[in-house]
Amino acid sequence: MFKRVREQAGLERPACRTFRPRLHDLRHTFALNRLVSWYREGKNVQRLLPHLATYLGHRSVNETQRYLNMTAELTMEAGLRF
Repeated sequence: MFKRVREQAGLERPACRTFRPRLHDLRHTFALNRLVSWYREGKNVQRLLPHLATYLGHRSVNETQRYLNMTAELTMEAGLRF
């Protein structure tokens, strides 16, 4: 189903990438966007990370860390906090 939706949306593999957008990529994007939103809302991100891990179906925050690559936007929002 995701492949069909991706094709209908015209999402192709960029020349610099090995894979086309994958369903897994949506989880990564969701996790990063959630962190950015929490920083912008002034929330206690460290306290909320276990909730994000549970929502993603992980047993611990350690399993969630692979989704939390530092992006320019996340770095900026975290930096503004400090």
